[in-house]
Amino acid sequence: MDTLRKSIAAGIMISIGAYGILVIENNYASALLFTLGLLTICKLKLNLFTGKCGFVLENKKWRELWLILLGNLATGYLLGLAYSTISSELVDAAAAKVSTWNFTPGFFIKSLLCGVLMYIAVKLYQCGTILGIIIGIPLFILCGFQHCIANVVYMGVARTIHPSLLIAIVGNMAGSLLIWYFTRDLSITE
Repeated sequence: MDTLRKSIAAGIMISIGAYGILVIENNYASALLFTLGLLTICKLKLNLFTGKCGFVLENKKWRELWLILLGNLATGYLLGLAYSTISSELVDAAAAKVSTWNFTPGFFIKSLLCGVLMYIAVKLYQCGTILGIIIGIPLFILCGFQHCIANVVYMGVARTIHPSLLIAIVGNMAGSLLIWYFTRDLSITE
């Protein structure tokens, strides 16, 4: 139950950040403010799929990882649906964002690169610095990289389910595991 509770809390934090992306007109400000979500998740040791999946080959907690994903997805989508009741402009903004997603190699690469940055941000936090979060999160947002949990919030706001969600999940996980593989034996030095 603790795993699911912490997954729901992480989903809440990401949904607030996604809401900010939709309503704050200044892209740089919204990207920077989104970092509060991952800072809170890391500090409170909450469960975010994209923050955990890169470590699964070390900790072997596969069942827990899938529960985290389900908790994040359900929370994100349901909060997105709740946000959709706030205004039709919000729904239109989310629908416009979702309409740009497609099944091209570029979408997968953007998901993969988001996974790389998420792993780096969390790993650096574990090593004692928030720079990975403060720089990495705005970078992935401003570059248009695809974060599966944020994307499911946008889908909820748009009142739709888009099949690209599966690509984003696979890409986020593949990117996290890829950078884990290439950096797993390296140590952080100050």
